[in-house]
Amino acid sequence: QVQLVESGGGLVQAGGSLRLSCAVSGRTFSNYPMGWFRQAPGKERETVATISRNGGSTYYADSVKGRFTISRDNAKSTLYLQMNSLKPEDTAVYYCAATGLLGPLYASPNVYNYWGQGTQVTVSS
Repeated sequence: QVQLVESGGGLVQAGGSLRLSCAVSGRTFSNYPMGWFRQAPGKERETVATISRNGGSTYYADSVKGRFTISRDNAKSTLYLQMNSLKPEDTAVYYCAATGLLGPLYASPNVYNYWGQGTQVTVSS
């Protein structure tokens, strides 16, 4: 079983930055493609960014390209999301997730089978 714990959320003004972390335990972290997802009130969960096992390949939603950076430290079993130039529309609960599928990179949240509890990010205008 894989356990994921997010941290780093909070309240920030528009234009500010936050760095989310996701600590993973239970299995070998480097075996899993990972991703960050978010869900705002009344909306479906959406993909923010995903990353391959070695970090060599990444995917970003158009809404965050150029502002967010996903990365991972396999030695520390930790996934990161650096969020810059935050906007009020980035307000959501952010989740990290892992998939046991064998491919390099997956964009859809539907294929991720291990999820953290989420961390709230609120961006004020």
